[in-house]
Amino acid sequence: MRILLTNDDVIEAEGLAVLERVARSLSDDVWTVAPETDQSGLSHSLTLSSPLRLRKVSERRYAVRGTPTDCVIMAVRKVMDGMPDLVLSGINAGQNICEDISYSGTVAGAMEGMMLGIRSIALSQAFRPGTGRDALWNTAETHAARVIERLAAFDLPQGHLLNVNFPAVAADAVEGIAVTRQGKLDYSLGIEERNDGRGFPYFWLKFGRQAGPDVAESDIAALSAGMISVTPLQLDLTAEALRGKLADALR
Repeated sequence: MRILLTNDDVIEAEGLAVLERVARSLSDDVWTVAPETDQSGLSHSLTLSSPLRLRKVSERRYAVRGTPTDCVIMAVRKVMDGMPDLVLSGINAGQNICEDISYSGTVAGAMEGMMLGIRSIALSQAFRPGTGRDALWNTAETHAARVIERLAAFDLPQGHLLNVNFPAVAADAVEGIAVTRQGKLDYSLGIEERNDGRGFPYFWLKFGRQAGPDVAESDIAALSAGMISVTPLQLDLTAEALRGKLADALR
């Protein structure tokens, strides 16, 4: 099995190193093409107004000055000597669940693989609450190979990808695997204003989030219960339930 790895946290990211070790336990044909700089939150964006720069880091490891989407395209169309059988994107430092999926460069890397006709899986490791970016990498490393093997064998229809999130608990405290739906967060997105050394203002986006009222069978509920969340996703954003009503309204 030929495996392509990417991420959105930068090629030197600890989570990518974990994923490389996991992938090499599954295959001896592993390629890494990942961003040169942090691309978190850039979603499924393409670099169209500036050139892509490619740097060979080592054998079968490359850095691209671009987005995760750019990386997957460069890997398939330029770097690799054949199509991969599997794209793994991550392991992200922090969960990618609920509406955050739409911002995620990690999920976007897997999405681009899916659009190229390749089975694709996004993987993320949740933080412990209140500890900032303190990810429990051993949890993901302990469980990822088994999860990936089972998902790689699943008869996944074209046009779908899989989003895996590991809970913020110790590896031996994981309560199992839950197949989930995308959850809902109550957002409070604000602006924090500061001043630089010369007194000029600058701004940070500031998130305030909590679980929404409907969490049953969701990704956020699984993580809260100490379970690995596996969510099937699709690119088709059509609101099928509204098509008939909208057609009636436009007659």
